[in-house]
Amino acid sequence: MSCNVLGISAFYHDSSATIIRDGEIIAAVQEERFSRKKHDSSFPANAVRYCLREAGLSVQNLDLVAFYDNPRKKMERLLFTHAFFAPKGARNFLKAVPMWLTEKFWIEALIRKELGANVAVVCFDHHESHAASAFFPSPYDRAAFLTADGVGEWATSSYGVGLDNRIEILAEIRFPHSLGLLYSTFTAFLGFKVNSGEYKVMGLAPYGEPKFVRDILEKMVDLRADGSFALNMEYFDYCTQNRMFSPRMTELFGPPRRPEEPLSQREMDLARSVQEVCEESVLRMARRVKEETGEKYLCLAGGVALNCVANGKLLRSRVFDDIWIQPAASDAGGSLGAAFLGYYKRLNGRAKVKNFQDIQKGSYLGPSYSNEDIKACLNQCGAIYHYLDDKALVDRIADEIACEKIVGWFNGRLEFGPRALGARSILGDARSPAMQKKMNLKIKFRESFRPFAPSVLAEKAGEWFDIDRPSPYMLLVTGVCKEKRRLLTEEEKKLKGLDLLNTVRSYVPAVTHVDYSARVQTVTRERNGLYYEVVRRFYEKTGCPVIVNTSFNVRGEPLVESPHDAYRCFMRTDIDVLAVGNFVLLKEEQPPYKDSGDWRKEFELD
Repeated sequence: MSCNVLGISAFYHDSSATIIRDGEIIAAVQEERFSRKKHDSSFPANAVRYCLREAGLSVQNLDLVAFYDNPRKKMERLLFTHAFFAPKGARNFLKAVPMWLTEKFWIEALIRKELGANVAVVCFDHHESHAASAFFPSPYDRAAFLTADGVGEWATSSYGVGLDNRIEILAEIRFPHSLGLLYSTFTAFLGFKVNSGEYKVMGLAPYGEPKFVRDILEKMVDLRADGSFALNMEYFDYCTQNRMFSPRMTELFGPPRRPEEPLSQREMDLARSVQEVCEESVLRMARRVKEETGEKYLCLAGGVALNCVANGKLLRSRVFDDIWIQPAASDAGGSLGAAFLGYYKRLNGRAKVKNFQDIQKGSYLGPSYSNEDIKACLNQCGAIYHYLDDKALVDRIADEIACEKIVGWFNGRLEFGPRALGARSILGDARSPAMQKKMNLKIKFRESFRPFAPSVLAEKAGEWFDIDRPSPYMLLVTGVCKEKRRLLTEEEKKLKGLDLLNTVRSYVPAVTHVDYSARVQTVTRERNGLYYEVVRRFYEKTGCPVIVNTSFNVRGEPLVESPHDAYRCFMRTDIDVLAVGNFVLLKEEQPPYKDSGDWRKEFELD
């Protein structure tokens, strides 16, 4: 008889649900994909319903429900933090306590109420859930793990060892000392939104110089040789206030940038500096983990593990033979980790035999739609479309990309995690010097400096990028091969800041960042199906095995989930072609789209 565990992550950010059956991931999805509220933190009712439907289960069929957090330990941290900093922050403390005492503290009862059934519910510690999400789906039967984020209950970073069906945490760094909160503090100081703007800091860093590294390490962070660290809390206000940084940070670096203000060289230098501190911290922690565990492989999770520049540097350091990063490394992946803990730790499930193949299923774990469903939706929208079989579809889309058309691509199961991996993607020609600017300003409605990622045929990746292993989840940044780079002129070498955007730096400029780096996704027929065939056909037509792959959404909006979401995004942007299932839509053939006002106001811009 099969064993079914539902994992839930909720009430902070990136709520999600996961179903595991006998150690196999059946379904996993974030609530935001249904609610259309980015980083939705509410109880993932829609995500739970989808997971149960995908698994063919009712709530009564579940053996266990696992929550990714320990609310009692979080309440303990809230009380101790207030006591330590009192009377500072009393207003925030008094505001938070009623919500904890009436809802979050009694999480088991709340979950049963939401599910409408008297099911068995268990809570696990936050970083234990992160660790489980890293190790259990990984390709390894035994490995070390390292987790780092803002904060769980008390832990902000942890490490340990996973073996077969169990994990053991060996040590942790505790709140308020947090690498994730350090990075988020700079995110806020630079005028971006915490918990979503960290990607922007990482993307902005190559435009700057590490001028403030010494200031950060001498005044704000005590970073030790063994990987441990302590923050100087005089520069941080997140313990007691609704803000990240204190006036001392303004005294050190000048006034913070306001959201949407033009970026100056100072902001770029600050981004570069905190990025380098983050990278050095991750490297030192990894070396410590290696020394303490002696393991050959390392698994990563927690929000810091989404810093793909640090990941790439860690891989190239060869501290470990290989690393594996959970694609949904942030709190969304907590539901996955909790479900695995429920199966292995509480129900004593048997470990899966992996043979060095991860069991994440390409992270294609969300909803899919049949051609019949898609056709019905398109008819309801009044869309004009053309049906093509798989072979004709692949050929047509490769042609459109080669003609520098921008394509919305919707095919198969929705991705779990923040990255579009070829199921809900916007595609473009990586050879086009104008593609990055066009996509950023006319499709994504986001800052011009933000880079795009390449999808490359796995068998050709080493010819175009400095990478010698698969990178299926777009979580490693590496360099463009020297043979594919373009030498800059003397005048171009003098450019600084955002003026660097105007330089063509390689044969694939649309995916080459200003430091010649790229966040690579390698694609294979076995893992990526029809998406692989599109890239392969593009290569046959052009001799280039690389295309642009960015998420199918606009700024402030979650990744599209349904055909209706896809059509809506297609009609509200300058996307030229929409491929949804086996249907192709051309923008010039569509009837006028009825919309109300400035649709971007519907979403919270970040």
